Amino acid sequence: MMRHHVILRVITKVLIGPIILFAFYVQFHGDYSPGGGFQAGVIFAVAFILHGLVFGLSTVQKVMPPKWVHKLIALGLLIYAGTGFAGLFMGGQFLEYNVLAHDPIHGQHNGILIIELGVGMTVAAVMIAIYYAFAARPPRISDEEW
Repeated sequence: MMRHHVILRVITKVLIGPIILFAFYVQFHGDYSPGGGFQAGVIFAVAFILHGLVFGLSTVQKVMPPKWVHKLIALGLLIYAGTGFAGLFMGGQFLEYNVLAHDPIHGQHNGILIIELGVGMTVAAVMIAIYYAFAARPPRISDEEW
């Protein structure tokens, strides 16, 4: 590992925590303000992609192994679809949130939070998987040939 980008490495380590914290803020305040699962998923993935760009693909894959990424894609999809089917089993329609709690207002709130959680997980995992796919490709020409 090259040691000559000290400032970039330190700034990256400092920024990853606030990026993830901001992603959680966007995730859980998406029903009150602009944002939600998709935006939070992209922001969350940016933290891992930044880590991979600065420290290398093998380092970020130790933090988030590819098999976890693929499982998170499926889990996010299952959360989304499971919320829809929960509405069906409780006597409503697919993705009808009113039946998910004791009153329709709480049901809407719970349904939106759960759906956005599933979307956020899926988007973050897909973005990380796309980064892994592109970063793992061997370069056609070496750095010395530039």
